[in-house]
Amino acid sequence: MTNIVGSRPAAGVSFEEKEYTSAELAAIYDDSIRNFKAGEVITGVVVAITPDSVVVDVGFKSEGIIPIDEFGGFTKDIKIGSEIEVYIEETENDDGVMVFSREKAQRQRCWEIIHKKYEANEIVKGVIVGKIKGGLAVDIGIKAFLPGSQIDIRPPKNLDALLGREYEFRIIKMNSKRGNIVLSRRVLIEEERKVTKDSTLSQLEEGKCVEGVVKNITDYGAFIDLGGVDGLLHITDMSWGRINHPSELLKVGDTANVIVLKFDKETERVSLGLKQHTPDPWVNVEEKYPISKRVKGKVVSVTDYGAFLELENGVEGLVHISEMTWSKHVRHPSRIVTVGDEVEAEVLNIDKEKKRISLGMKQIIQNPWEKIEERYPIGTTVEGTVRNLTDFGAFVELEDGVDGLIHISDMSWTQKVKHPSELLKKKDQVKCRVLKIDKENERISLGLKQLEPDPWETVASKYSMGQDVKAKIVKVTNFGAFAEIEPGIEGLIHISQIGDKRAPANARKELKVGQDVDAKIIKVDLEAKKIGLSMKALSGGEAGEGEYEIVDFPDEE
Repeated sequence: MTNIVGSRPAAGVSFEEKEYTSAELAAIYDDSIRNFKAGEVITGVVVAITPDSVVVDVGFKSEGIIPIDEFGGFTKDIKIGSEIEVYIEETENDDGVMVFSREKAQRQRCWEIIHKKYEANEIVKGVIVGKIKGGLAVDIGIKAFLPGSQIDIRPPKNLDALLGREYEFRIIKMNSKRGNIVLSRRVLIEEERKVTKDSTLSQLEEGKCVEGVVKNITDYGAFIDLGGVDGLLHITDMSWGRINHPSELLKVGDTANVIVLKFDKETERVSLGLKQHTPDPWVNVEEKYPISKRVKGKVVSVTDYGAFLELENGVEGLVHISEMTWSKHVRHPSRIVTVGDEVEAEVLNIDKEKKRISLGMKQIIQNPWEKIEERYPIGTTVEGTVRNLTDFGAFVELEDGVDGLIHISDMSWTQKVKHPSELLKKKDQVKCRVLKIDKENERISLGLKQLEPDPWETVASKYSMGQDVKAKIVKVTNFGAFAEIEPGIEGLIHISQIGDKRAPANARKELKVGQDVDAKIIKVDLEAKKIGLSMKALSGGEAGEGEYEIVDFPDEE
């Protein structure tokens, strides 16, 4: 007989304090073993700890073992006599020993707890531990999957910022066989917003100041969460001043006190304003900036047509390129001002309704044309820079804002100039004489040839009718040839005055440019600055009646 009083019974087996025969005891153990199956989770007592395993007694004929690896090599929290749950891997291995798993026991208990929460639609907490394809991995005691679409109402752009954070989730799908758990944080946010949305909508009204949190920022504004309801704060309603991007004033997560500008209950659209906390600076702009007042401002923008000056926060004025300087040679405003410059200007015009102010910078200094006649009297010699060449002349800058024109006809007494580029080129420094001033139209006529004496002034004293002269052919035309008597003085030998009347064309063909000829002066027109010559009269022939009195000189061309 065997006395087993004080012996540990197998789980589910109660021993009475008496003696059993070997056969009876064997039968009891056989029955208890049959009550345990592989895959079950039971409670046992730690009876030994070895370098390779932890020995657990669950009341069987023999103890069971758990590999020490399942404890991560650390067993300081496990002591002999500690009760732990184990998972039955095998009821008896080849050595007749039961094999347990602590990890599987913990996992199975966790599955049971999570499954109960899933069935009860309860919230679970978890830590986001990593990024995986399509979403995030979450540790809720067991690894679970959080799809990207279920992270938030609007999927976040930066998933890395969520790693390591703990959140609450709802289990939306669970498959124990496959070991799959799908979570959602979005449904909790939507539930929370739904609760607060009705309360927020009932309190919203136009003109009311409300507090919200910046939820999202775009190029055109910011979306503010007012509590279940999003409102749009447009960039134009952020500040009376210039803003290039909403991020200059706000960032996601900021708390903002905004004013409800418009609220549509049917569509639940809310328009918000921030600048409305302060008065519109354009209300009394005409009083603060009357026409002709001199003001100072900061250049905040430069365009092709001008520059914008900030006079105060929310009030800007435009200095058109034509109002920047008296000079007419500025091609772009950036050559005069840059962003950030502090400049002085004069108020030219105000359009309060359109919120526009026209400013002028050149008005700060005197218009150079106001006393132009005092500085450049007619007949004086001046010096300037050639700024531009045209077919009809050259523009010369005498000073900033004052240009004069040298007409092509006033460039040379002696040279037949076809284009100003024959004598001048851009940026040349040139001396010239003031010929005429038109103050009203801001024009000055200049002359280049007037710096030298007019050779025609001495023609009357040097040349007379019937005088023989020597000349050089400089041009042959259909109606005759031009011959130079002296530099700057040319005469026309008409085709009828070249030779024999019977063959004037043949005689004209005999003349060549550069050829020296003898001729007789048959006409002098000082007013038109023209001289008529005849080779025929010199050779003894008669010019004929009236041929000395040529009615008109043909056009050179």
